[in-house]
Amino acid sequence: MSAALPRERWAGEGSAVRIDGTALAARTLDDLKVRIDRLHDHGFRPGLGTIMVGQNPGSVSYVAGKHKDSAQIGLDSVRIDLAETASAADIRSAILQMNDDPRVTAFIVQLPLPQGIDPVPMLELMNPAKDADGLHPTNLGELVLAVPGGAGTIDAPLPCTPRGIVAMLEAYDVPIRGQHVTIIGQGLTVGRPLGLLLTRLEATATLTHSLTEDVAAECRRADIIVAAAGVAGLVQPDWVKPGAAVIDVGISRIVDETTGKAKLRGDVDPSVASVAGFLSPTPGGVGPMTRAMLMKNVVEAAERHLR
Repeated sequence: MSAALPRERWAGEGSAVRIDGTALAARTLDDLKVRIDRLHDHGFRPGLGTIMVGQNPGSVSYVAGKHKDSAQIGLDSVRIDLAETASAADIRSAILQMNDDPRVTAFIVQLPLPQGIDPVPMLELMNPAKDADGLHPTNLGELVLAVPGGAGTIDAPLPCTPRGIVAMLEAYDVPIRGQHVTIIGQGLTVGRPLGLLLTRLEATATLTHSLTEDVAAECRRADIIVAAAGVAGLVQPDWVKPGAAVIDVGISRIVDETTGKAKLRGDVDPSVASVAGFLSPTPGGVGPMTRAMLMKNVVEAAERHLR
């Protein structure tokens, strides 16, 4: 039986419950290890593949973390690292190589790609059955199709960060069905697919962006706020309805002018904890869960392979 999740508060009684993505991710990985052991017993060794172009610091750290998680739970891993100067043809070749590699159950093309290279044609080249990120157009289409029974019936990988956000809310018993959710940001990896996933779960999702007239007003009427704009400290306490759940996806490196050291900050100011009912931290919130959902997508791809 999985261990209970901690329900610590941010600053004592009366403040928000801290949604601990690190603890939930660890529990998820423990559960996946059991499933991987079963796959090994059936003679199948699932493997994660990664394609990374360049040395973006965030991407380097993230990909390293994915391979560390893989080793921890018994997933094999294959990586292709390309130089920043790699051409579109080089990236296409790497994708086709992953498609054909029997060691790779599912793989990702780490985004962002270098400036000038459109990621969409690259994602379209992937074998949809090997799409670990859930971003292939065929798999995103599963979120749009009217499959009876909601998102639980979708037999395709779900986008990792949206799936992780939903798992965090569910683990802390935050209601989703019938609730109003305001999402800040309409990016490919978070905002757009999260809006689709939440509507499949019968929430009312409002997707805001740079041209939204009053983002703060949209947040004030939300039961759940998901901040994914990449703007440090954007969400302030007066944006939040008392008791709302707030999920912080954004992460920025802010240099302290006094010490010269960089510090990670999320899109949500920590003082929001005095108003919100639930708040995820940055770091230690969505990031670990995104990685855990990637592992889950790979394991599920392996299990589909054996049906």
